[in-house]
Amino acid sequence: MNRGWQPLEEIVPVEVFRAEVMAWAKRLGVEPKEIRIRKMKRKWASCSSQGRLTFDRDLLRQPAPVRTLVILHELLHLRLPTHNKLFKSLLSAYFHEKYPDLPIPELPAAQDGGPKHGAPHKGPARVR
Repeated sequence: MNRGWQPLEEIVPVEVFRAEVMAWAKRLGVEPKEIRIRKMKRKWASCSSQGRLTFDRDLLRQPAPVRTLVILHELLHLRLPTHNKLFKSLLSAYFHEKYPDLPIPELPAAQDGGPKHGAPHKGPARVR
């Protein structure tokens, strides 16, 4: 069985994406207050201090491992606000729970440099 991802033929429907977010939220034991999907210029997603998650519409066109990584990243911020060692360990552990043989996708920073904190920044998503 091929465990690698296949490029998506079409955009993932918003309802399917929201269900994916909620399934991971349940698994992580967190409850986002709101899930928004809109155009974002520099980030794939963000998490507000009030528990609102915002995802870029372009994320719906990304391969499943990339979506999973971004979803996990934001949901983990509902538990841990910083990118400390525990945050990174949990992100890796949950990602590899679903994709045990796949390296974590590389999500480079925005071409303008963008902030170095917060959600994975937009750029060409690649799964190594």
